[in-house]
Amino acid sequence: MMKLLPLFIFSIISLSANVYYSKVEPYEVRKIASNVSGVVLIAHEDMLGNTLSSTPYLRIDTKLDTSELKFTKEKIQYLKNTVKLNENIVLNLKVSLEKKRLNYERVKKLKIKSSLEKDKEFYDLVSSENSSLSTLKEINTLKTQVADLEIRKKQLLRSINDKSLSAKGFKLYSLEVKVGEVVSKGTPLAIIMDTSRAILTIYLNEEDVLNAKKSVVYINGKKTTYRIDRFLNIADSKNISKYMAQIIIKAPKIFSKLAKVELKINN
Repeated sequence: MMKLLPLFIFSIISLSANVYYSKVEPYEVRKIASNVSGVVLIAHEDMLGNTLSSTPYLRIDTKLDTSELKFTKEKIQYLKNTVKLNENIVLNLKVSLEKKRLNYERVKKLKIKSSLEKDKEFYDLVSSENSSLSTLKEINTLKTQVADLEIRKKQLLRSINDKSLSAKGFKLYSLEVKVGEVVSKGTPLAIIMDTSRAILTIYLNEEDVLNAKKSVVYINGKKTTYRIDRFLNIADSKNISKYMAQIIIKAPKIFSKLAKVELKINN
């Protein structure tokens, strides 16, 4: 009888070492912060606790962005048209330059032409070449301006897009701002959650780490087909000498309840 007692105590200790407790949490929690500045126009508090559709649950004023975007697009088109005109000018100057070069080469060989006449032809040729180079320089400047405006256009489009928040399939947990409030970059706006699945986070003892991946998972005393989906073999910074593991499960009717998790090895 005395020999069986230590074995019985050892069995209880071994069993309890594989039992963990975890809150049933949503699969993903996102804390949404503003990427932009502006006045909140719409904040649908009536959507709190509901699964969101593609309809925005929060909007920030885009009036100034929309106006600047309109003028930016117009300016880009104007500059592009100007570039085309200058390119046509360059083509015309190229034809003119070819003729002037030929004419100058012909004139400078004529002995009947004075040095003054030859110099005049030369300066006329150089002037035309400078005009062509100047036009090419202007084209490059205009193209640089267009490139800068294209970047600005993308920034404005992104700003407008970031001022309308939607998250189809997520549940709206909280709204951190109200209509009329002015927000800036980094201002917390909302918390949304993916409740289509749930996740259990447990912190394993060192002796359970090696067998964690092949363990059978029991939840609240019932055997399941779940396995450990995520596992860190680096000790947790807060839970000293513990190793984080996560199990993804089906969404329950009620979240945040405490679940008992057991890891057992098939013999």
